[in-house]
Amino acid sequence: MRSPSRRLALTATAVAAVLLFSAACSKKADTTETGTGSTTGATAPQGVSIDYSTLSGTINGSGSTFQKAFDEEAITAMKAKAPGVINNYAGGGSGKGKQDLADQVVDWAGTDSTVKPEELGKYKGGAIFYFPTVAAPITVSYNLSGVNSLNLSAPTLAKIFEGKIKTWDDAAIKADNPSVNLPSTAITVAHRSDGSGTTSNFTKYLKTAAGPDWTLDAGDTVQWPADTQAGNGNNGVAQIVKSTAGAIGYVDFSDAKGAGLVFAAIKNKAGKFVAPTLAGASAAVASADVKDDLTYSPLDAAGDDAYPITAPTWIITYQKIPDATKGNDVKGWINFALTEGQALAPAVDFAALPQSMQQKAVAQLAKLQVG
Repeated sequence: MRSPSRRLALTATAVAAVLLFSAACSKKADTTETGTGSTTGATAPQGVSIDYSTLSGTINGSGSTFQKAFDEEAITAMKAKAPGVINNYAGGGSGKGKQDLADQVVDWAGTDSTVKPEELGKYKGGAIFYFPTVAAPITVSYNLSGVNSLNLSAPTLAKIFEGKIKTWDDAAIKADNPSVNLPSTAITVAHRSDGSGTTSNFTKYLKTAAGPDWTLDAGDTVQWPADTQAGNGNNGVAQIVKSTAGAIGYVDFSDAKGAGLVFAAIKNKAGKFVAPTLAGASAAVASADVKDDLTYSPLDAAGDDAYPITAPTWIITYQKIPDATKGNDVKGWINFALTEGQALAPAVDFAALPQSMQQKAVAQLAKLQVG
């Protein structure tokens, strides 16, 4: 979890970044070539036309704890442009966010996993939009005294999280780490207790990359072995790993760094052991196929530099928001996240979207109906 002092520093940085980005956008607008839509030195799409100063009221969101650090930073920064908007984000996990939006408890939701096709009909407000915002690695964090460097392949990882590997000196872990002196310490597996997009992406990766070595299927929740430990949210898993000798767990990059955890390098599709970094996440996202509805998966991506457990994340909302005040606020929030907000991503340990994906998301935002 991030310290209060770091959060305050990042918030100040966020406001400064917004001011600098806004100035850059004004300069970029001055160089627009009338009738062509092209710009000189463009680094991000202009976004839809919104007068932030006219926005007012309260909107509420819930869901992904994976994206929460980015959301909080961007929400704070947006205040400099839209002081009349109160934007609350409660977290709670992707499963909660999707259910809350389906029940129209919230105005927008954060999720790192898509809605199952059979669940779409339960969304009381009708059809939904997916808006990708940022991406980041899911770390495999561990607590093992004297071991500061560790490699793990997908089959080994699958056996650890299924409870088939019980101690750190197991032959499979040794095979991935022939030069590391591994102790006989017992392994404690930590996982999420709540419905989680982080769980969904982690288990989807294992289902894809580990093949028959992974038998627990994939989803927001899975049936973990009885001798594992569960934590609420990414920070809950991070705290179990940090406080338990021999523990291992999957934690988003932001919370893992904030908690000071040590994380393993994971063997990617190209056969390279790659540590979780924003550059590795960007490489994975760049090679992913983006569907028409803006869903995509960078998991187990091709390329020497791609970090294989890279998670996407989205803001989801209804395609039509009848309440004009709330609809304009939601539209303004998503627009901000896709434009000025992208400049904030690295400071809170997220990779910004490729420009091509930003442009597709902005084009879709223009189709969101308000009132």
